[in-house]
Amino acid sequence: MEVHWSNDFDRQLTRLEKEAEWSDRGRRVPALLAFMLRDLQRVPREPDEESAMLKRVRQSGRYEVWRQSHPFEPGIALRLICWFPPSPNTVAVALFTGEKASMGDVFYDSVGTRADKIIEQWIREHREQ
Repeated sequence: MEVHWSNDFDRQLTRLEKEAEWSDRGRRVPALLAFMLRDLQRVPREPDEESAMLKRVRQSGRYEVWRQSHPFEPGIALRLICWFPPSPNTVAVALFTGEKASMGDVFYDSVGTRADKIIEQWIREHREQ
């Protein structure tokens, strides 16, 4: 699967890369995110059912989004929010990431609204291409 990401996600990646210079934990987060993106590339299409690492976000808005997690890592609970567009050449769009370890369930309260805005922007940008 081809993985695309939003401008918001790109900004988050840049911030995480800068934080990686400061601590062991900061270096671990981008490594986990890279693992998650590689894992997402192996998904052949939008899943029919949930798995241990890829689950539907119950708080989705207009578009159904999924959250990807990683194997247990003490003190880190990174979540990657992604969307699978309904098209023959399906791609996964990484919308944004969040650290559930520090935010808890509050992270999911805004997922639907944030995801809808990013997805609509992605649709507009790709419609023009």
